[in-house]
Amino acid sequence: MTTTADAGAPARSGNAQSVHELFERRVALTPDATALSRGAERVGYAELNARANRLAHLLRERGVAPGSNVAVCAERSPEVIVALLAVLKAGGAYVALDPKQPYERHRTILTDAGATVLLTQERLLAGLAENPVLLDRPDATLAERPATDLGLPGDPERPAYIAYTSGSTGTPKGVVVPHRAVLRLVTEPNFLTVGPEDAVLQFAPVAFDASTLEIWAPLLNGARLAVFPAHDPGLDQLAETVENEGVTVMWLTAGLFHQMVDGPLHRLSGVRQLLAGGDVLSVAHVNKALAMLPGIRVINGYGPTENTTFTCCHVMTEPLDTDTVPIGVPVTGTRIHILDEQGRPVTGEEPGELHAGGDGVALGYLGRPEQTAERFRPDPDAPGRLLYRTGDLVRRRADGVVEFLGRADNQVKIRGFRIEPGEIEAALLARPEITDAAVVAQEHERMGRRLVAFYVADHGLSVPELRRGLAGTLPPYMVPAAFVRLMALPLTLNGKVDRAELRKDVNRDRPDLGSDYRAPEGEVERALALMWGDLMEIDGIGADDDFFELGGHSLMATQITADIATLWDAEVPPRAFYENPTVAELAQVVEELKR
Repeated sequence: MTTTADAGAPARSGNAQSVHELFERRVALTPDATALSRGAERVGYAELNARANRLAHLLRERGVAPGSNVAVCAERSPEVIVALLAVLKAGGAYVALDPKQPYERHRTILTDAGATVLLTQERLLAGLAENPVLLDRPDATLAERPATDLGLPGDPERPAYIAYTSGSTGTPKGVVVPHRAVLRLVTEPNFLTVGPEDAVLQFAPVAFDASTLEIWAPLLNGARLAVFPAHDPGLDQLAETVENEGVTVMWLTAGLFHQMVDGPLHRLSGVRQLLAGGDVLSVAHVNKALAMLPGIRVINGYGPTENTTFTCCHVMTEPLDTDTVPIGVPVTGTRIHILDEQGRPVTGEEPGELHAGGDGVALGYLGRPEQTAERFRPDPDAPGRLLYRTGDLVRRRADGVVEFLGRADNQVKIRGFRIEPGEIEAALLARPEITDAAVVAQEHERMGRRLVAFYVADHGLSVPELRRGLAGTLPPYMVPAAFVRLMALPLTLNGKVDRAELRKDVNRDRPDLGSDYRAPEGEVERALALMWGDLMEIDGIGADDDFFELGGHSLMATQITADIATLWDAEVPPRAFYENPTVAELAQVVEELKR
């Protein structure tokens, strides 16, 4: 059985064949309207277009043309949006690098993508490339270049960007997304309405595919893109930005959505459409959001990077009376098939693997024909097009709405990022001391999923040592929250690693941090140690234990700042965890704020 939402039809963008063409038409319609905002800074559509054109002319001089891949490594800022537009106008595809990821991963991606030019900010350069283009220190001659459109003919099949995802072999793989896929996502979608009266928050890192929707939905529909500051926010800082910028449309990962619902949700009263996804949503949190924010539309967005951000969406305006939040129906320009293990359509409400077709499907994996053939197959309903095997098990209800059941393989999502545990296992096994390793996702009542690494070695390794080793090659969200040494990995009867058994193995013992234990002293230290232990599932946290070496991360820090505010009425900024990472140091910050 196939479900379609205008499948096979081109995205409703007139005869525009590319993202930048449609943007240029919007500039002609509303040149003086505000395109970008960040605090007091405002950039109009005509100004944004002129700045992007000047940079695009420079890129053409640097040899960028159709077929070129251009790396962009920069923190959230208006300059990043200028850079992305310029790359597209010059005919290239942008390859976004997350500044928080390690240098070695950047080098791997730059080499794999064959990036001809790097656009970055001076403070992030770190020798990544020779003769880069600095976005925060533009070439003195840039202002002399033409501000006119380059007039490059559009091609819907031309790559617009390459998004790198976790790879099971230990190497990230690049998903090649064409212009048509972006147009299909943001031009008259059936799950979202965006127009000149809207302000859309740009909150996701540009390397995360949620940014595709956040950036291009407003800019191709005449709305304002409100760029969030570069730093990691607390819940109150996020809510304050939403209020100050007049945000009406925003997207949050499932984990952050749950925290916001449990926190300052009332401050999102101006938001009329709230998208959430990247992981399974809680029915209770969705219903609470609908009850507290009358008139809001909560949208559960589901989809892999290989089908351009969203494949299905479920729009909710009334409380749910189901046990789970459905992923909904196909978005505009999308066709889905639910197939059994033999590749045959399932009948009725039987479960099966979701296959996605239509305009959103990527061109494949860059330079990886075998992996492309494994996950992408010819679409029988659209000659010359591909179907993508998602690996997700779903079922279609009698009313046509699709429900997510789980993964058909070991792949997991952590804080909205799709992860192949095999890539982490390969990094662990690169250490000569480790002879076997397995990484699984364990469920946590308050924080959702966390990664736990089990390893076999002749002697124990300190957690900081393991964490530092992985942090040199993997992005932060792929570094496990906990490490457990075993004499041997458990096996099933057929000799495979028993991952189900490992998922049940919760070890609450304090890990070896390579330092002596000192008990917390005083009310605040003891309370903080208990807070950390509750979220990290660790007993006996010491006063000198480091938050990040214990497995803490930014989402957890946000939750703890909310708990601190509730208990002591003290507003601790999330950056305090980086500057004061131990229980004792953070307790001093809290004590000072209490005075």
